Amino acid sequence: MNDRPLITPHMKVGELLDAYPDLEDLLIGIAPEFARLRNPLLRKTVAKITTLEQAAQVGGLGLGELINKLRAAAGQEGFTASDPFAGQGERPAWVDTVKVVSTDDAREAIGAGEHPLPRVMAAVGALEPGQAHLLITPFIPAPLLDKVRGRGLQVWTDTRGGDTFYNLLARVEG
Repeated sequence: MNDRPLITPHMKVGELLDAYPDLEDLLIGIAPEFARLRNPLLRKTVAKITTLEQAAQVGGLGLGELINKLRAAAGQEGFTASDPFAGQGERPAWVDTVKVVSTDDAREAIGAGEHPLPRVMAAVGALEPGQAHLLITPFIPAPLLDKVRGRGLQVWTDTRGGDTFYNLLARVEG
C-alpha cells in the first residue's frame, strides 16, 4: 500500500482531493453535483468539512458504491497479504476452526449514515476463545477492523464479488 491515506467514509472530500488529485474527474463523473468542487471557494470551505459519507448523500449515491469506486481508482481495491485492512489474502486456517456466534449485516445502517462501531465492539467483547462475529459491510471498514485487531482479535475479510464484504472477527484459541 502506498503512503497516501486509506479512503474511508469519514475522510473529508478536501483531504481526498489533496491526497488523490487525480480522482477529481472521477468524483465529478460519479455525481454531477460534485462539479461545484472546481469552485476554489467551495474547495476551501465545504470540501474541508464534508465527509465522503455526507457527499454520497448529497450525490444520491450508495456509500459503499462511492467508497468502492474511489478505492478502486486509487488502487486500494485488492486483497493482498501486505494490506493490513483487506484480510490476509489466502484464507487462514483459523477461519475453519472458529464458530460464528453473532452476525451483524451493517449494510443498511452504513447506507443510512450510522456507524456500526459500538455494536461491533460490544459483540467482539463478548466473544469467548474459538468464537467469531461476522460483520457484513458494503466496503472494507478499515479503521473498524484496525480497532478490532488492536484488541488482540484476528480479522479476515472475504468478498464473493460485488459490493458485499464478509468480515470475520475472531477470538482465536491459543
